[in-house]
Amino acid sequence: MVKIDHVGIAVNALASSVPAFEAVLGENPAGRETVPSEDVTVVFFGRGIGRIELLEPLSAESPIARFIERRGPGLHHICFRVPDIGETLRRLEKSGVVPIPPGIRDGAEGRRVAFLHPRDCGGVLVELAEGSD
Repeated sequence: MVKIDHVGIAVNALASSVPAFEAVLGENPAGRETVPSEDVTVVFFGRGIGRIELLEPLSAESPIARFIERRGPGLHHICFRVPDIGETLRRLEKSGVVPIPPGIRDGAEGRRVAFLHPRDCGGVLVELAEGSD
């Protein structure tokens, strides 16, 4: 069974969002990094399966900045962990689900990721991240 790797939440500023999530979750962030391919800085809460990822845009051209401009801050995507992203995408493409270009790219934590368009996934942006438990 595919597992939820993390839930991504778009935020205007990590400086104000991180303390709020620290209070809600009762823990400090587990990691912070910049993801150049997505033009964001991310902070993860938790480790392993079921984490929370806060995403702050680095520029107005960032996909996250555009998302916040259109919809406001909030739930951005759900990420599923898959053992082999290439094989998963081949299987999905046979079903008519095509990844958002450029397809497989470098994501947070040095993992290979791909995004699936909300129109193919019940209105939800889905991220696939390669990894094992």
